[in-house]
Amino acid sequence: MSTIATMIRGRIDRIGVLLSALCMVHCVSGVVLVALLGVGGGVLMNPRIHEIGLALALVIGAVGLGMGMLRHGKRGPLVLGGFGLALMGMGLLAPHGLAEAALTIAGVTLLATGHIANLRHAD
Repeated sequence: MSTIATMIRGRIDRIGVLLSALCMVHCVSGVVLVALLGVGGGVLMNPRIHEIGLALALVIGAVGLGMGMLRHGKRGPLVLGGFGLALMGMGLLAPHGLAEAALTIAGVTLLATGHIANLRHAD
């Protein structure tokens, strides 16, 4: 793979890690604000935010992790990311609340771990 393609894939993995972290902050803050303060439910728990986030995660995960596997030949990061995306999808189907947050947080953790492993195998 060319140096430019490797650089692009690395950036995509880094963006994937950043988006996973932002998603986790969103989930935790949403649950805390709604549960403890009773505010922000309409905005923070809006299903459109979760649908858009999952769509972004699918695209970035597929491109970054897929390119990584083609580059280094290791399936582990792709498998971790795939399980993470599956959990995120299950979270999207769960009712709003603790179950949704737990599935989503577990999913973004696995997805971010897949991206990090992908970066480590890049050399």
